[in-house]
Amino acid sequence: MPFQPELLDELNMITRFDPASLQEGLKVHSSASPEVVAATQRLFSKGLITQADGGYLTDLGHEAANHAQSILSILKPPA
Repeated sequence: MPFQPELLDELNMITRFDPASLQEGLKVHSSASPEVVAATQRLFSKGLITQADGGYLTDLGHEAANHAQSILSILKPPA
């Protein structure tokens, strides 16, 4: 099953968080693209972030962000 556009939007959003820092959050403004706003709200609904407009990673979100970063590292083209 390929990644659907909505899931890719969520993955792109969660990789904007720094999984190395529990003190660093994000704020998604209403002027952001509709895809980013919707992806952020879905991440909140899934319990991965603390606020519908960003906030901080939850424990589950922190785990997901680490996995997303790992996938990016594995799939990164060779230098």
